[in-house]
Amino acid sequence: MNSLYEQARTAAAELIKTAKLQPGDLLVVGCSSSEIIGAKIGTDSKPETAEQVFQAIYDAANAANVFLAAQCCEHLNRALVVESSYAKAHGLEIVNVVPQPKAGGSFATAAYRHFAAPVLVETVKADAGLDIGGTLIGMHLKPVAVPVRLSLQRIGEAILIAARTRPKFIGGVRAVYNEDLL
Repeated sequence: MNSLYEQARTAAAELIKTAKLQPGDLLVVGCSSSEIIGAKIGTDSKPETAEQVFQAIYDAANAANVFLAAQCCEHLNRALVVESSYAKAHGLEIVNVVPQPKAGGSFATAAYRHFAAPVLVETVKADAGLDIGGTLIGMHLKPVAVPVRLSLQRIGEAILIAARTRPKFIGGVRAVYNEDLL
């Protein structure tokens, strides 16, 4: 698996399957193109690198009918690029900013360029997520995040961390849980 496209597509497809994402669910991705090429996060944004990785993840998400949220960098307070239809269906407040490689990040810029009707929102509660290069996506996952070990540990030089979410356990020692939701 040499190409960044192959690595990213494999990671996204594997997470979608492992997390048991259903059509309409949301996958959040934070991606540092700087880290992918071996540089420090935020120092060497590479639109062409982000484009390959975005396209791979977008292809995997579309194949599963899963929505994608692309997290911007800290300069845009980690706002997210989502499809307008998703934002409207989930009552998300739209904010006015357009990501750029040095203010939002190259991955979010690629998402903004390729989504059918992109908008930015400040927060989501995603069902699963990929953190490529230490971008800190946890704030955009549902409350109970569970680490997922993928067959890949890196995309390019960037560390890859994956998570799925599950419903909260409530009750106590007498509670019985639905095994399908674990």
